[in-house]
Amino acid sequence: MTVAVPIIEFEDVHKDFVVHRKAGRLRRERTVVRAVDGLSFAVERGAIVGYIGPNGAGKSTTVKLLTGILVPSAGRVSVAGLIPAKQRITLARRIGAMFGQRVQLWWDLPLIDSFDLLRHIYRIPEERYRQNLTEFRELLELDPFLRTPVRQLSLGQRIRGEVVAAMLHDPEVVFLDEPTIGLDVVAKQRVREFLTAANRERGVTVMLTTHDLADIERLCSRILILDRGRLVYDGGLEALKARYGGERTLVVDLEESGPALRVTDARVTRVDGPRQWIAFDRERTNAARLAAEVASQAALRDLTVEEPDIEDVVRRIYAERQVGRT
Repeated sequence: MTVAVPIIEFEDVHKDFVVHRKAGRLRRERTVVRAVDGLSFAVERGAIVGYIGPNGAGKSTTVKLLTGILVPSAGRVSVAGLIPAKQRITLARRIGAMFGQRVQLWWDLPLIDSFDLLRHIYRIPEERYRQNLTEFRELLELDPFLRTPVRQLSLGQRIRGEVVAAMLHDPEVVFLDEPTIGLDVVAKQRVREFLTAANRERGVTVMLTTHDLADIERLCSRILILDRGRLVYDGGLEALKARYGGERTLVVDLEESGPALRVTDARVTRVDGPRQWIAFDRERTNAARLAAEVASQAALRDLTVEEPDIEDVVRRIYAERQVGRT
């Protein structure tokens, strides 16, 4: 039996920052702020993991620890068998990263020239570089702006270029911070398809930090939710919805408009002509029984069951934790 070896390991990691604040006209007060608080998790090779949390949760600090930019105050960090802070140069050739404020492209050069410079920096073999670039150009439709200076690119075009820059050298692990921010629907879909293909065909492990929960739903097999430097959830999307999103919605289309239906162990949350939305607890009742009760009251034309929205689920997690702190 083959045992999967994690490509990313975080073991009881802490990261503290010292902050000096004014405490009077001449005195400054020293305060220690803990950004990461005993964090532990492991990621298997070939996974796409969503890493989410509110601002200040410790996401950016964690990624900087994983890429070797920061050194942990305590605990062990390992990526691709390397210690990031001690083997940062070696690690840089095996990972890719895209940070919101970290630009990998040269502002005044055409996009294609930035890629060529990265080829030399990462010492990518000429043939492999050509193969990768040809594939990436097609997947992300780069040709219309490939020879445009980076400073003249739209945000969406530049982000597509940044994603390619992070992937050109065939990294084993890619850390992406908001890879679809500011993109229109079509561009977002291109980036998502690109990441899915890279994961499926190249085995790239992706760690995705985002506020766009649609990215999580479409890309990630696993979600890590962070709050105040601590892990509050580690698991799959469906398990998350089942645990925190106990309420489902039965959407019914009736033959005729009418008042809100009266149903057992459920409530109508919205009425729009002949369509009604009925919320119910998955533990107390089921959609089939509810549909039968609706059909006994009115002629039914169609129905669907909507699962809880992940954004609502995550909001509920944080709301419960806020209540717990008060």
